Amino acid sequence: MDKMDINQLISDATKEWTALMNGDTPAIFVGNATCARSAGSMDVIDAFKNKLEKENLNCNVIEVGCIGMCYLEPIVIVYKPDTPLACYAKIGVNEAAELVQSHIINNTINKDKLIGIMGNEMQSDFTVFSETEVMKPQKRLVLQNCGIIDPNNLNHYIANKGYSGVQKIIQIKPEEVIEEIKKSGLRGRGGAGFPTWRKWTFCREAKGDKKYLICNADEGDPGAFMNRSLLEGDPHSLIEGMIIAAYAIGATNGYIYCRAEYPLALIRLRIAIKQAEEKNLLGDHILGSKFSFHIKIKEGAGAFVCGEETALIASIEGSRGMPRPRPPFPAISGLWQKPTIINNVETLASVARIMQNNAEWFGKYGIENSKGTKTFALVGKVKNTGLIEVPLGISLREIIFNIGGGVPNNKKFKAVQTGGPSGGCIPAELLDISMDYDSLSKAGSIMGSGGLVVMDEDTCMVDVARYFLDFAQKESCGECIPCRMGTKQMLDILEDITSGKGNIEDIELLESLGEGIKKGSLCGLGQTAPNPVLTTLRYFRNEYEDHIIHKKCTAKVCRELKYYDILDDKCTGCHICFKACPVNAITGNPKEIHVIDQKLCIKCGMCFEKCPVKFAAIECNAGNKEGI
Repeated sequence: MDKMDINQLISDATKEWTALMNGDTPAIFVGNATCARSAGSMDVIDAFKNKLEKENLNCNVIEVGCIGMCYLEPIVIVYKPDTPLACYAKIGVNEAAELVQSHIINNTINKDKLIGIMGNEMQSDFTVFSETEVMKPQKRLVLQNCGIIDPNNLNHYIANKGYSGVQKIIQIKPEEVIEEIKKSGLRGRGGAGFPTWRKWTFCREAKGDKKYLICNADEGDPGAFMNRSLLEGDPHSLIEGMIIAAYAIGATNGYIYCRAEYPLALIRLRIAIKQAEEKNLLGDHILGSKFSFHIKIKEGAGAFVCGEETALIASIEGSRGMPRPRPPFPAISGLWQKPTIINNVETLASVARIMQNNAEWFGKYGIENSKGTKTFALVGKVKNTGLIEVPLGISLREIIFNIGGGVPNNKKFKAVQTGGPSGGCIPAELLDISMDYDSLSKAGSIMGSGGLVVMDEDTCMVDVARYFLDFAQKESCGECIPCRMGTKQMLDILEDITSGKGNIEDIELLESLGEGIKKGSLCGLGQTAPNPVLTTLRYFRNEYEDHIIHKKCTAKVCRELKYYDILDDKCTGCHICFKACPVNAITGNPKEIHVIDQKLCIKCGMCFEKCPVKFAAIECNAGNKEGI
C-alpha cells in the first residue's frame, strides 16, 4: 500500500466514524465483552434489533467492548442527532425496548437508568461523565477505545489515531523508537516493572540472524481480567504495539500467547490480524516500507507457570511449559535460541499510544519513577467492581473508596491483595500508599499485572494466605525443589493452623521457609509464591497467633475454629434447622427449643443458612465451645 492508499484508508475511516457519531442516523452502542455477555448483553442486542425492526426505525446497533464498569453491565450508550450522548446501566431485554421508545422515538432521557451524560459527541476521555464518581479520577490512555469503538471494525480504530504510530516509526530509525520509549518512562506492565526500552536495547544489540517478539497474554492471576478486556475491546492496539516493538528490536515474526479460556478475545484477535493484513498494516512490506512483520497466535492450556517467560517460550516450541535457568535471558537467547522479547498486552498497547502521540504526552501522567497509567481489575469486597485505569502514584485509598465506592454493607476495609498469587496483602494502615512499583515493593508486594482483590473485616487473612499458596503450589511445574517441596511444606503448615493444629513455632518456620523458597527457586512463580504468607505474617501476625494459641478464627471462616449454637430465647421450634442438618446433629420436637450436639456437628452451616431471618435463632461463634 503506497502513501496515497494509506491516506485514502484514513479518509474512508474518518468519514465512516464521523457519519456514525455526527450523522443523521441514531446509534446504540451495547457493551458486549465477556462481562456484559454474562449479564445478558446478547439478548439485549436482539431486543434492540427486534424493537427497531418492529417500529421500522433506521438505527445503528454497535457492539463494543468493556467500558470498565462491570458491576453495571449491560451498559448501553445512545446517540441521537442534536441530543447529548447518554450512558445507561443494567439494561435488560425489557429496558431495551423501553429505551428505544423513550430515547429514540420520544427524545426523552430515561433518568432511572442513566449513569452519565457525555456531551454532544463521543469522546474517549471519560472524565466528561457528569454523574458518576467512578470515572472522574481515572485517565484512560490504554483503554481509551474500549467501550467506544467496535473492536471488529478496523475503520473505527483508524479514525481514532489507529496505526498512526506505525506510519510514524517506518519513517525513522529503530534506535529513535527505543529512545522515544525511553523518554516516556514506560516500564513493563506485567510484573516487576523492568524498563521497556532497556529490555528492547538488549535484544536490539544481541547477535542473531533472526529475532522474535512475543506478547504474553496468558493472564492467569485469580481475579485479573485487564488483558482480556483490552483484547476484547481494542485488539488493534495490541497489534499496532507489536508492530512498533518488532521494528524497534529487529524482529520479523511474532506470537501472541493467549490462554484458550479467552475464546472471545481470541476470536477478535484473529479478526483484527486478518483485517490488518488485508490493508497491508501487517505482513510483508508494511505500508510500502522495507519492514515486514507477521503474527501468529499460540493458544495456551491455562498453566499459570506459562506466564513465566522461559516456560512460555518452551510451550510455544511444543515442549512442556517449564522454566529454564537464566542467564542467558530471552533477550539474548529465547525462542529457538534466538534473541526474543516478551512483553505483556498492556505494555504493547501503551507503546502504540506513545507512538501515536509522543513520550511527553505519556510521561505527564504518573510520578517520576512510574510514568503513565496502569489498568487494574478491582474485585472482591468493593461496591464498584470492574476495570479501571488510573495514573501511577494514585493512592490505594482513592482507588478503593472513590473509584470503588468503598466496602459493601458498611463493613470495615481490612486489606487488599495486589499482584495476584505473586503479590502481597496490603493492610488498612497502608491505605494511603502510592500505587507505584517502588512503594509496593517496599510494602512487600508487587504491581504484577494489576489485580486488586479487596477484603473486608469478615476475611480471615490466614485463610487468604492458604488460598493463594494452595494456588501457587498446584500451579508449580515441580522442576525445582524449593518451589515443589517448599510450597507444599508451607501449605501443610497453614492447613494445620487453619484447622486448629498449629504450634507457635510454625510462625518462625513459615518465615524461614518463605525466605528460602524466594532465594532458591528457579523462576518467578517460586520466587514470589511465599509473598502472600510473608505479608500476612508481617501485617496480621495477631491472626496467626489467635489461630494457634486461642484456637479461634475471629472472622469465623476457618471451619474447625468455629461452632454453631441455638439461642434458647429465640428458638421457636420451627423444625427447619432439624430438617436441614445432614448428619442429624440437631434434636428437638416441633415448637420446642432445639439443641445442637457439638460432637456430631460437622460445622457445615446449613442450619445457620436455613434458619429464618426473622428468628435469627442460630449464631456462628469463633473458637471451640468448651468441652468439645
